[in-house]
Amino acid sequence: MITTVPTADRQKATVRVRIGFEELEARILPDMGVKVSFFNERQPVSAADAPVKPRLLVPKGAVRTDGGQAIVFVVHEGRAERRAVTVGAIQGEQVEIISGVNAGERIVVEGVNTLTDGARVKEG
Repeated sequence: MITTVPTADRQKATVRVRIGFEELEARILPDMGVKVSFFNERQPVSAADAPVKPRLLVPKGAVRTDGGQAIVFVVHEGRAERRAVTVGAIQGEQVEIISGVNAGERIVVEGVNTLTDGARVKEG
C-alpha cells in the first residue's frame, strides 16, 4: 500500500487507498474497486494456512426431522439409538453433522423414516 486517502465514506463504509505493484498485472485496471478483509495476526492469512477441521458428512436420507429437531439413529449394541444432532451445510446429497455424533459411531442410513429408538438393527 502506498498511501491511505485521509477521508472515509461512512455511508458506503469505504476508505480509499492507493497501492502499487512490483509487477504489472493485466487484469488490474485503473480505478478498479476491491474488497479487502483485515485479519488478526493470530489468524491464518490464507485458506491453505488454516488448520483443516474434520467434517462429518452423511447421506441426506440418514437425517430425519422430529418435532423441529434434526435426528439420526446411531447403532449401539445392535440397536438404534435416537440422537438429536445439529446440521450444517448441505452439499449435494450429503448433510454436514456439526454436533451430536461422536467419532467412530455408526449411523443408520437406510430406513430411518420407520425406525424407532431401541429397535434392533441389522448391519450389512
